[in-house]
Amino acid sequence: MTDSQTSAAQPWYRDLAVYREARVWQIFGFGIISGFPWVLIGSMLSAWLQEEGLSRGSIGLFGIVFVAYSINALWSPLVDRFRLPLLHRWLGARRSWIVLCLSGLALATLFMSTLDVQNNLYWIAVAAVAISFFSATQDIAIDAFRIESFAANESRLQSAGAAMATAGWWTGYSGLGAIPFYLVDGVTYSWQDAYWVLLGVLAVQLLFVIMVAESKRYHAIKQVRVQGFRWWTWVQQTFVAPVVEFFTRNGWQLATALLTFVFVFKLGEAFLGRMSIVFYKEIGFTNDQIATYSKVITWWVTIVFAVLGSIVNIRIGIVRGLLIGGAAMAASNLLFAWIALVGADTDLLLAAVLIDGFTSAWSTVAFVAFISLLCNRTFTASQYALLASLGNLGRTLVSSYSGFVVDWLDGNWSLFFILTSVMVIPGLLILLALRKRLGELEADYHRHQEAD
Repeated sequence: MTDSQTSAAQPWYRDLAVYREARVWQIFGFGIISGFPWVLIGSMLSAWLQEEGLSRGSIGLFGIVFVAYSINALWSPLVDRFRLPLLHRWLGARRSWIVLCLSGLALATLFMSTLDVQNNLYWIAVAAVAISFFSATQDIAIDAFRIESFAANESRLQSAGAAMATAGWWTGYSGLGAIPFYLVDGVTYSWQDAYWVLLGVLAVQLLFVIMVAESKRYHAIKQVRVQGFRWWTWVQQTFVAPVVEFFTRNGWQLATALLTFVFVFKLGEAFLGRMSIVFYKEIGFTNDQIATYSKVITWWVTIVFAVLGSIVNIRIGIVRGLLIGGAAMAASNLLFAWIALVGADTDLLLAAVLIDGFTSAWSTVAFVAFISLLCNRTFTASQYALLASLGNLGRTLVSSYSGFVVDWLDGNWSLFFILTSVMVIPGLLILLALRKRLGELEADYHRHQEAD
């Protein structure tokens, strides 16, 4: 009997037992580390640039700095195979890379705190690119750490891990992301001062990584060692083999369809997210209101529904979870179109962030579990980074033009949010078309787990 069948045969509340596992809470901590850099170059930077008078189009273009998340698959094999001198012996394969990247993030954040928008816009962009690069690189190691923390036949723990990774990411992005907005809402702190405060958060994260034990039970399968200086063999094993294995295992038609779905599924959410802070400030919400509603409330809603979403996905399956979550995500975007028509109504904003937090958590947990399922453990970091970076492509290059879209619509925010809802439909259609094949894939996955 598979994990999903076993789970369906017992009361739902017993599924919560997996959250007593220490490994799951470690994943939560790493999720916080993964989500926090998006504050530094996402919502916080957008608000700073908006207050300094930059146009919507210029603020949207700053989203290009996130391109590192879309191309980190290019250097993910190096994270998989290259062992950092000294740090690897002390911390292990995954944590050594995370510590290196956190150190780089701290230096780039320190540099950002010394700049001002009017005179140093170019260097702010450079610092943002550096933060994006270090963050995208540490995500490779964090995702591999999460997947390798559980055995192949621990699907319930993998699902719980996906939920806690999502909850942790939103804790880092929304929970900790509220700090700079509360600080700057008065007259005591500037945005540069807020970056100084957030350096302390990075220091705490660094201590957490050093203290956590790296899993020694479920590491990726060792690859064949290359003898001598056979550089072409090394290139094949490092960069070519993960891609070839993915297409060989799934067949080129299913593999292409899967990659297309991963690319388009989050496009609407990415467009909304890139312009949300600009929208809130233009419509009349204060920094304090943005921190409370968009950050703190979204944070707790996402954590609760990430956990509940993982339980539901265990019972109904990942594919159905994606369908339900995607459809709800498209519908929730329409609430922001309503706010655009009504104005700065905090009650309506509360309803919007509650529903959006629920749908975002549900769909994200299913999405993370889905692409984790597609990975071969021989190439854990490489294949997950390939799929995750493809999904992030819409969140970077495509969504970077969201500000120009708002300008093209003559500032019609309501129509813009309706457009973000429509953008979810292609992904749902692909999922419906592949539903039978994906159901078979999920069933095969559970059968292999049972065999293990």
